[in-house]
Order: sequence, then structure tokens, then C-alpha cells
Amino acid sequence: MTAHISADFDSGNIVVLSQDGASFDLEIRKDHQSDFYQWFHFRLTGAKGEAVSLRITNAGGSAYVGGWENYAAAVSSDRQAWHRVPTSYANGTLTLAFTPAADSVWIAYFAPYAMERHHDLVARIASAPGVTHERLGSTLDGQDIDLLTLGEGPKQVWLYARQHPGESMAEWWMEGALEKLIDAHDPVARSLRQRATFHIVPNMNPDGSRRGHLRTNAAGVNLNREWNAPSIEQSPEVFHVLRRMDETGVDFAMDVHGDETIPYVFIAGFEGIPNWTDAQGKAFHLFRDTLARRTPDFQTKHGYHVAAPGKANLSMSTNQLANRFGCVAATLEMPFKDNDDLPDADFGWSDQRSKRLGAECLGALHEILDALPTR
Repeated sequence: MTAHISADFDSGNIVVLSQDGASFDLEIRKDHQSDFYQWFHFRLTGAKGEAVSLRITNAGGSAYVGGWENYAAAVSSDRQAWHRVPTSYANGTLTLAFTPAADSVWIAYFAPYAMERHHDLVARIASAPGVTHERLGSTLDGQDIDLLTLGEGPKQVWLYARQHPGESMAEWWMEGALEKLIDAHDPVARSLRQRATFHIVPNMNPDGSRRGHLRTNAAGVNLNREWNAPSIEQSPEVFHVLRRMDETGVDFAMDVHGDETIPYVFIAGFEGIPNWTDAQGKAFHLFRDTLARRTPDFQTKHGYHVAAPGKANLSMSTNQLANRFGCVAATLEMPFKDNDDLPDADFGWSDQRSKRLGAECLGALHEILDALPTR
């Protein structure tokens, strides 16, 4: 049997440059109409029990070269459990070296969240009591922008994920949060649904997700730089979501992401917005500190630099929403690597840890909901 690599499937991304037996030279394909690239996802067949060498030769030109330091790729034979395998980076090349235990294995930058799983998630959650589903609009590729709504309380909570499609951990987080919210036996979920109305967009970027992009939509646009002036022509995903936010108002918003380089879970706030209020800041810090108390997978020491007063980038959703609505907004970041505070040599930061963090974030929100500023 001859070893073979393919990537012509949902979220697939790799180009085979050359092959010598079970040794391959590969390249990651750039996002369409963009120079961004880092996400890879492909299938290796015909190499069971054989030492393979997979060299991604253009890793040195990727969007976040620092992301390769201490990084390990994810591999699965059943597309359920994604284990990390020996991975090294040197001289611009990322090398995966391991021996497959199965005839067919999938290899990815992080555990993928395919559009088919997205559709299954939306269908499953939408069928739960008290949940409504709505198509907000269409992407440039003609896919639906899904909105799930549940709860009957006065606080308006928006959760949205995967503006950057290669950050698949964000939709795993969504799966965990949604499963908690619909659990009829969970007292925290029941209380949250009574006190707040949740508006949830599990995937902000279906086109980039299906195309195997790292950071952009079908037009090569970074959606998280479109929130000051979204357009139907370039960023319909943001256009439709922001229009609905204007209709409902926003008291709390969380934008869920993954970070390529920082090996910790953290949140970024909105400190530099022109309309900053101390009440917003106090509630944001209360949420952050509550989450840190609830789970050892979250910390507050490592993260992004804080913008100076009045210098926030209002094209980013967290800043735009906090400034626009006077709400508490947060960008949640999870690692592609591992959480160095609580490492796991086998799985690293994983899909399952992402799901559990989604549930913990709702627990923290439950504790601080009444402290949110009144609009």
C-alpha cells in the first residue's frame, strides 16, 4: 500500500509538493485573496506502522511564526480523540514525525470543527424546548448565518465565535456552552435563562471554515476588523449580526477565539474605548476574576497589552460593542498549543477542554450577571 495525502474535504488545507515513500514535503495554502495562512487539515492513508515524516516547508512565512515554538500537531484515527504527536520547527519548516497506528489518520492544526458538525449542533440545540433558530442572512458563498436564541430574562447576552475560522476551538467552546444552557436539570442554566436572553452565533465565518482558512472569509476579509463599518459586499457576516444587535441591545458580549502563540487561556477587554465608564470596567474585572477563581484553566497574568485611553481599535468587535452599547464585552482566547499552567502531554489544549471552559464561562456569568451596568 502506498502512502497518500488528501485534503479535498470540509476545512481541508494542504498542498503536496513532493513524496518519497512515507516522507512528504507540503505547503499550507493561503486564505483566498489574502496572505494569511497557518491552518492545516489533511488525511494520510496507507502508512500504518510506518515511520512518516511530514515537512510543511512554508511554515516560516505563516501568519504567526511564533506559534510553532513548542507546538505539537493534532492527529486522530477516529476523528473523535485528537492526540498530539512529535512536532519540531527549524529553518522555516515544521516537521511532524510519528508512526500511524491506523490505515487512515487525520492531521490538523487543532481538532477541526467541520460545517457538518456545525449543522448537527444547530439542529440539536434548535430542537430543545425554548430555543428558536433564525437565519440572519447569507455569506458570500451562500451559506446561512445561524442565530440561536433562548431565555426570557431582560439582560441581553450575545455569544459569538469563530470570526477567525481556523480557530476551531471557539466552536468547541460554543458546543459546551450551548449544551449547558439547554440542560433542563442544570440550576445555573435555568437561572441564566430566567434572568437573561441569549443570542448565540456558533460560527461567524462559515465560508472560511469550509474553505480551510485561518483568518478570513470568502473575500479575504478579517471579520474582526469590520465592526466599525461592515458591508454586504465584503463582510455580510458582521453586517447581519451587528444589525440584530442594534435591535436587541447588548448587556454582555463574548467573542470567542484561539491564539496561536500564547500558551494560556485569557481574555482581552475594551480599556481604550472613548466611551469607557468605570462601571463597565468594574463589571469586566469582576467577570475575569470570577472565571479565574472557578477554573485553573484560566489565568489573568498573561495576555495582550492594554490599549491606552481613547486608543482602542473600534473596528474590533469587543471594542465596538462596549463603546456602542455601554456593555461589558470580552474577547476570550484559548491556545493552539497547551495551557502551560496545566499541561497535558497527550492532548495539549483540546476540544474537550474548550467545551468545559464554555460551561465555566456561563457559571462565571451567572455569578456576576446582576453586576452588569444598566443601560
